[in-house]
Amino acid sequence: MATQKRLPAADVLRGLGENENNSGGGGWRLPRRRPSTPPVIRVVDRVVTDVLDLRAVDVPYVLEFERCRFEAPPDLRQANLAGISFTDCELPGLEARNLSSSNDVSLLGCAVTGLVDLTDAEIAGSVLLRDSRFSVPGGLCVHADRLTLAGALLGFGIHTEGEIRLAGARIGGNINLVNAVLRNADGFTLNGNGMRVGGNFLGTFTSHGVVFLANARISSALSLRGAVLSRGEEFEETTDPHADPSATLVLDRVDVSGDVELDRAFTSAGTIRAVNAKIGGTLSLADAVLDAVSPPAVGTEPTGSGRALHVDGAEIGGDVVGRGVRITGQLRMVDTHVRGSITIERATVDNPFADAVLANRTRVGSNFVLRESDISGGLELRAVTIGANLDLRGSRLTKPGKYRHQPREKPSLDIGGATIGRDLICARGDKEFVAHGGVRCRRAVIGRMANFNGGVLGYKLDSHALNAMGMHVQELMLNVVSPPKGLVTLRQARCTSLDDNETFWNATGFIDLDDFRYDSLARPIDLRDDAQVQQRLRWLRHAMRRSYHPRPYDHFAEMLTAAGNEEHASTVLIEKQRLRYRAVAEGMRFFGPLVLLWSFLQRSMVGYGYRPARALGWLIAAWAIGSIWFQYKGPLVPINADDHLPWNAWLYTIDLVVPIVDFGNKNRWQTPGTSMWIASGLIVTGWLLATTVAAGLTRMLKR
Repeated sequence: MATQKRLPAADVLRGLGENENNSGGGGWRLPRRRPSTPPVIRVVDRVVTDVLDLRAVDVPYVLEFERCRFEAPPDLRQANLAGISFTDCELPGLEARNLSSSNDVSLLGCAVTGLVDLTDAEIAGSVLLRDSRFSVPGGLCVHADRLTLAGALLGFGIHTEGEIRLAGARIGGNINLVNAVLRNADGFTLNGNGMRVGGNFLGTFTSHGVVFLANARISSALSLRGAVLSRGEEFEETTDPHADPSATLVLDRVDVSGDVELDRAFTSAGTIRAVNAKIGGTLSLADAVLDAVSPPAVGTEPTGSGRALHVDGAEIGGDVVGRGVRITGQLRMVDTHVRGSITIERATVDNPFADAVLANRTRVGSNFVLRESDISGGLELRAVTIGANLDLRGSRLTKPGKYRHQPREKPSLDIGGATIGRDLICARGDKEFVAHGGVRCRRAVIGRMANFNGGVLGYKLDSHALNAMGMHVQELMLNVVSPPKGLVTLRQARCTSLDDNETFWNATGFIDLDDFRYDSLARPIDLRDDAQVQQRLRWLRHAMRRSYHPRPYDHFAEMLTAAGNEEHASTVLIEKQRLRYRAVAEGMRFFGPLVLLWSFLQRSMVGYGYRPARALGWLIAAWAIGSIWFQYKGPLVPINADDHLPWNAWLYTIDLVVPIVDFGNKNRWQTPGTSMWIASGLIVTGWLLATTVAAGLTRMLKR
């Protein structure tokens, strides 16, 4: 620059670049261009003094400045130019408000230390800012509100200190900020509020500040692949619980027709916010690194470390892809509608003792996948609607959060009230599925299968390992690898097929089975397999901690009866009655032993009425014992001496034992002494046993 010649601004338009003695003191006018003359005024290696004042001037020339230094900002306000280009120049700013240009406006490799003002400008070509530096620390360095641009805004390789403002701009082509470095630590590095972009927004840049693209409309893709975003440490204080003071990228209400690509080593040290955004394609977060970097005032429950990604109310026409994503803070997507799938595999989400993923009332058209991931914090997916599968195969959920107004912990996975079209998969993948805070699927409706095979549920004895109250599912698979630690609730749950193992029934806490219904077992009980029935009865007794709850036994018996296994159903109902009498005896201080004795007699003699064949056996035994007794005592004395009925001990005894049989012996013989008591006992025993046999025969005839 030391060899540059000084050139008065007026001489630029007279084409006097080589006349060093012209001071330009008089008035000037544009020379009339000859038809053979190119419409270009080119100035090279000059120091332009004074102000290049083209305000409200029609200039039918393309102005080209190379390696020039301007002592004052060129004034292009309301000018009508054929085009203008600054290459490797130094400018203290550029005043171009309401500029009209028929061709490109270029600042290539320039150093600009003041405001570039393109407010309300209309440019028929493109704006090229390649490799330029704009420095207005803490202020506006490029101001282009309501800029109308037919072509592209090309800013690859630019460096800025200050804010680029494009609020309300209309850009017909692409915005390209590849390899740019944008700095405005405590303000906006790029403010594109409400702008319209006809092509792609390409921004593999480094930004230290806030990229603000709220209300923008982008007709193709928004790609920030490999971008690195951060901001300063000054955060605006707010009482709004939904605000994100540490945001680095704001896409609220943005409308992107194509994909939004925040992937391939995209890094954000602050919140990515896209509330109520509309994305026509895929939201890609593959291999991204998102860190909430929340200020202390925001780091409270249940947000925890702050929101790393906040997309409440967003509409996404394609998928959400997050393979390999690493998130420190909360992933929040409440009331979001994803028409495709959400796929987050081999990811890390770190928001301990808070909600790591908060997606209440979210609608997903296909699968919601969180496979093989390490999640520190809870997954709250209440009332979600998922078209196909919710797949957490092989994931590890630790350090669950706490309720805001309650001292107890939240579950690691909460899908209360969810509707899942096909499967809930909390099963083993490459490694075990682990949910330290347990799983809550209260009132969930699952179309096909709930799979907990290979799962590890719970880690505290005083919390819920599994809460499936009121859940409806076709197949319930509970082949866990270790006993659930804590309470298990299956109250009012419904399933068609139950597939379980002994490990599940050895849960460390009480298992609530009241009104739990299952139509069949995945491994049916054979009609001759008494051992399996007894094993399941032991499981039930252990699950309910030896307390009496009749409904689980009723439902077990109903399932066996429906399968044609009535003998085993009777075994279950006998066990139910045994536990019932034991519970009654425990509640009676003085008559408890008598209740237990009566229970024993009923169980051993008639099986509480469910074993009528046993009553028949006892009836025959009573007949035989009574007959032997009376045979031993010899002929009894007849009541009527004139009656000469022959004595037969066997016929006499059967008259006593069987109430409905009368061979004419019972009222013809005297029974003195002990025989009288034995005869009376046989009559009572006969009535009890005969009525039981009759009831059993009646049920048989009905069948």
